[in-house]
Amino acid sequence: MGGFSLNDLEKIVAERAMASPDQSWTAKLVAAGQTKAAKKLGEEATETVIAAVAQDRKELVGESADLLYHLLVVLKIADIPLQDVLDELQRRTGQSGLQEKASRQPS
Repeated sequence: MGGFSLNDLEKIVAERAMASPDQSWTAKLVAAGQTKAAKKLGEEATETVIAAVAQDRKELVGESADLLYHLLVVLKIADIPLQDVLDELQRRTGQSGLQEKASRQPS
């Protein structure tokens, strides 16, 4: 499965989002809306952090996969293509992380 990419996962999420919520977890999340999907993303982020702190490689890999999947579901609901996120990452590579953080407007 070395050729699998986030773009492939984005396509799968888009296809499954159109299925019946009775038949697809993705469709069920999409039907439940952004709040539910974002909460699930937060849960997966927390579980990923816990696995990282525990230095549990197998668990970290699994939770990271869950995190990426749920992020793509949230982006799908928001109608934000993965390419927009990749473009933003590419834009940021032209400067150091410290410079990029300093350039952000305070909230």
